[in-house]
Amino acid sequence: MAETPEPTAETAPEERDRRLARSLRGFGPLGFLSILVIVLTGNVAIAPMVFVPVGALLALEWVRQSRTPWRDLGFVRPRSWAATILGGIAAGAAFKLLMKSVVMPLFGADPVNQAYHFLAGNRALLPVAALAMVNAGFSEETVFRGFGFERLGRLLGSAPWARAATVIIISALFGLAHWPNQGVSGVQQATITGLVIGTIYAATRQLPFVMILHASFDLTALALIYGNLETRVAHWFFR
Repeated sequence: MAETPEPTAETAPEERDRRLARSLRGFGPLGFLSILVIVLTGNVAIAPMVFVPVGALLALEWVRQSRTPWRDLGFVRPRSWAATILGGIAAGAAFKLLMKSVVMPLFGADPVNQAYHFLAGNRALLPVAALAMVNAGFSEETVFRGFGFERLGRLLGSAPWARAATVIIISALFGLAHWPNQGVSGVQQATITGLVIGTIYAATRQLPFVMILHASFDLTALALIYGNLETRVAHWFFR
């Protein structure tokens, strides 16, 4: 058996990079630590970074350092950007109206989102809040759907039961991440939206559409809050 050659001064840095990449892709101490840090900083409810999507940036750095193909996290070019953008905007707005008028009333949720009611009619904070919504669409989808699905997919495999388990587990984590500032109703809504968005992502493995859908969902929610329309929409079908 041929002996493995000793690293030279030229090959030693490359070997260190390969070892780091293997460690980050694996599930040892470094791999687990990277998952923990990225998930904990990937939701604005836990790390309210309005302008800096910390978790998403760390996930992107993990992709680079681990030498993971970008496609594995859903960063692929859509066949049609126009269809993706317009479809994502329409789907996100319609989904939010459905959640507000039908789904959440069935759970007995307060028509008014008390956590963000301070934004009602607040013109000064509207641009900052809108930016935060767009940031959430990019950051949370990168972390929970892109990074989360890649990690669980590598751990559980690609069988149908594994994909279903991945959707459920990530949706539960996504829901719990909304507990600190939105309470039970926030957890319920985020878990349901996570299941829907996660199912779409599991079927397409493309982040651009779900990012736009998520941002549109949140911007529609912001419009309802800002315009004091939450109660009216929540009572479309239920009094």
